[in-house]
Amino acid sequence: MQRYVVLLKFTDTGIRDVDDSPARAKRFTAQAEKAGVEIKSVLWTMGEFDGILQFKAADEQTAVALVLSLHKADNVHTRMLRAFDSDEFTEILGKIPS
Repeated sequence: MQRYVVLLKFTDTGIRDVDDSPARAKRFTAQAEKAGVEIKSVLWTMGEFDGILQFKAADEQTAVALVLSLHKADNVHTRMLRAFDSDEFTEILGKIPS
């Protein structure tokens, strides 16, 4: 499973309906689980971004489809990042040519 981090920023619609944000997150998590995606965390933040989503998906296509579903709802804009844990990053470092 590949790990992803998504930075979230409310749209005008999302901030107007901010009171529904926790319920939307629960619905999104249920939708993601049906698609075989493991949601690791959903966090609301202060600062440049309004939230962070961390999940694991079997492949990039599944991950992108899931994040696109967020855009369709028009509550957030996203920035998706592929993330690596320590073991994965160590393996990547081992592939750097000398």
